[in-house]
Amino acid sequence: MRFDTSQHMRLGQHMKLAPRMIQSMEILQMPLADLQERIEQELESNPTLELTEVEPEVREGGGEQVASEDDRDRPMEVDAAHGTEDFDRLDSYGESNPEAMENQFDSDAQVERGSAEDYSDYRRSSGDGDRDAKMDAMAATPSRMESLGEQLTTQWGLADADEKLKPAGRLIITHLEDDGYLRTPLETILDRAPQSMKDSGAVTLEILERALKAIQLFLEPAGVGARNAGECLLLQLDALEEEREELGWPAESFGHARTLVANHMDDLMQNRLPRVAERSGLTMEQIKEALMLLKRLSIAPAKRLVEESARPIVPDAIVEYLADEDRYISYLNDSRVPNLRINQEYAKLTKSREMPKKDKEFIRTNMSNAQWLIDAVQQRRRTILRVVEAVVANQREFFDYGPQALKPLPMTQVAEELGIHVATVSRAVAEKHVATPRGIWPLRKFFSGGVQTKNEEGQGEEMAWDAIKVALREVIDAEDKSKPLSDEALVDELKKRGIEIARRTVAKYRDQLQIPPKRLRKTF
Repeated sequence: MRFDTSQHMRLGQHMKLAPRMIQSMEILQMPLADLQERIEQELESNPTLELTEVEPEVREGGGEQVASEDDRDRPMEVDAAHGTEDFDRLDSYGESNPEAMENQFDSDAQVERGSAEDYSDYRRSSGDGDRDAKMDAMAATPSRMESLGEQLTTQWGLADADEKLKPAGRLIITHLEDDGYLRTPLETILDRAPQSMKDSGAVTLEILERALKAIQLFLEPAGVGARNAGECLLLQLDALEEEREELGWPAESFGHARTLVANHMDDLMQNRLPRVAERSGLTMEQIKEALMLLKRLSIAPAKRLVEESARPIVPDAIVEYLADEDRYISYLNDSRVPNLRINQEYAKLTKSREMPKKDKEFIRTNMSNAQWLIDAVQQRRRTILRVVEAVVANQREFFDYGPQALKPLPMTQVAEELGIHVATVSRAVAEKHVATPRGIWPLRKFFSGGVQTKNEEGQGEEMAWDAIKVALREVIDAEDKSKPLSDEALVDELKKRGIEIARRTVAKYRDQLQIPPKRLRKTF
């Protein structure tokens, strides 16, 4: 066998994306909040980029006119001479936003309620004594909410517990999980305790057990420090029973509730109430009354202490209805995105003969980067607006009648209509939202596959998957809860509406809608 090396020349053509074009894709893919942050970073690092207060041109029906008809198809000039780190950043951006990078042609998966942060308008300090709006916004930012551990530690410091238990209690609190449960065995906590605490006798297994009971007794909300769901509910029942007379609950209801939690938890979770009645000796009426009491409790009460407030969704575009003309118009909602321009003083410096060549190259590089960012933001505006207008044109029935009238709309169809690549459409809709007369909707929700419905005459029209989900929920909401429909029966009910789908598809959509199966929907 012979191994050797040689050199050959080969002529060929290859298509490669310039790094600047990859950056343009990144800008297009960014949600509104990320774009604002990117612009702020560039304003801080690029001295040739500045804000302008030029008023946007108002388009018909309200909103901003982002580009003329002639400008919409103007290609963006990009410079390929740029660092290869742009490729890596786009790859990492896609990894952190896998939903945004997919070319989904249907929306079988549930739509995530994405959101955008509502930033204050930002303008840089001009150095002439003006206030820095960014610093003002930072000063007005509310303080960080304390974590669960910090809040519980504060409570524990004020609790009327034996001082000898305080060090062990603080050690236990550090092992509580986000929902307030203690899933780490006390023996493991003892092993992990500092050797100094063991040597001094501040932490022993007996002291840890006593400290845990004190935590469960003194800390709020009730249920903190529980080691499983049953213990969590029992702790809450103990705390609630102190208010029993005020609430008007009979004492036997608490006893029945404890019996159900302690001995029949699995059957309760599966809604097997007849089996519970048979094994517990309680009547169905007693079980129902105990369940009403248990519904007042929480399976993870500690989450109330660190409940995250939902961030507001800032739509990227707005769709409005003009009743006089019976048509819908769309425009961008990017008033929070600052208008950018290149500082002309720096542009003049590049023509100065007295400035060193190295400084001129520095300014020219930054001016090139600034111009690219300005072009990329404008390109993003044009592309998103064109995609939204295509959605409005193809989904008129949705805006007129609601989600049940949503039609299948593949991204390939919109890409062909606009004369752009389907990947561009996918990035344009990623993590974007649209404010419509029917509420705020993810832009991706309008792109999905579907089926052909049939009526009694054998005719029908296309229906999107999301519209089928709406029909499925309507059928389940209208069912007799004492005799809920099985998945096979749901298939038959949908077929009466002209929707023919398989049983496994019904089960999948039911899970996506977070609707339990027949057994768990039954009421007695």
